[in-house]
Parts: sequence; structure tokens; C-alpha cells
Amino acid sequence: MALLDFFRQSKPTTAQLAKERLQVIVAHQRAGNTSAPDYLPKLQKDLLRVIRKYVKVGDDAVNIGVERDGELEVLELNITLPSQQ
Repeated sequence: MALLDFFRQSKPTTAQLAKERLQVIVAHQRAGNTSAPDYLPKLQKDLLRVIRKYVKVGDDAVNIGVERDGELEVLELNITLPSQQ
């Protein structure tokens, strides 16, 4: 039956994919591979693409950064959504 379950699996949602990508980024950072955050522009484009499916936003709606303080690293993500009127 496990083989049939494999074929019944539904397509992952965008939220699930985004969560998995962030987990990969965090794992990458924790492994000590912090030479250059080359993943940030791609992550920003991916997030903009997903957000634009639901809301009309500008290119500057998503800001991503990494702050480092000793061994502590924080991935900061700011999304500016339009106000509802």
C-alpha cells in the first residue's frame, strides 16, 4: 500500500515550499557555510512571486537581511503589504 500512497500525495502548497526553503537556509547557516549570503536575492524574488499571486505589491515590498553577532545569526524578513481601504 505504501506504493499507492506515493502516487496519492498531493502537490505541496507554496507555504510548505517556503517553509522548507527557509529550513534549508537556516541549516546552511548553522553548518558554518556563511561565506556569502548569495541565496538572499533568489529568496527575495521567490517571495515576491508568491506574494504577487495574492496581493499587488512593488519590487521593494520584501526586504531580507542577515544580522550577525558572534555565533548568533538572525535572518530578518520584512514584507510591506498595501493597506486595506
